[in-house]
Amino acid sequence: MQQRLTRGEAAALGELYDRFASLVHGLAHRVLDDEHAADRVTREVFGYVWENPEAYEPKEGSMRSWIAAVAQRLAVQSLRRRQESGDGPSEHLEEQVRAASVAARADYIRTSMPAPLRAALELAYIQRRDYRQTAEHLGVTEDEARRRLRLGLQMLSTATKGTPPPLGPAGLGGQQ
Repeated sequence: MQQRLTRGEAAALGELYDRFASLVHGLAHRVLDDEHAADRVTREVFGYVWENPEAYEPKEGSMRSWIAAVAQRLAVQSLRRRQESGDGPSEHLEEQVRAASVAARADYIRTSMPAPLRAALELAYIQRRDYRQTAEHLGVTEDEARRRLRLGLQMLSTATKGTPPPLGPAGLGGQQ
């Protein structure tokens, strides 16, 4: 994908947009709490990706992680600009950013976990079914349903681990 972007293949950018736009927009919206600002950040993120495909380092993580980091950095910069101009609340910026980061990691973990674990969690926590009902719906034993729920929750609990330290003046990664 990076090579295709470097060659200027617009279709590659379209594929990335289709795959990651909801992640980017969701993260930006969590940080900014503003639909129009999140739309603007989403455009900025994909503009940055298009203009700087060489900034992605595959050794440092997945493209999804890189795009999420760019989105968070640009959203935080937007929030800071808004606060500096007096257009937004300045209280608890670091807490907002950490909460948005945890929520984004939890979303990523949930969407990337194995389908059987995700299905069990969705039944139990979204549809409010107990482990017996979850087991019955999934056609597995009660022990298996409990195992899936336990593993899924353990995976989700990692979203709060490794919360990034407070941001410096330049934002994440120090890039503009």
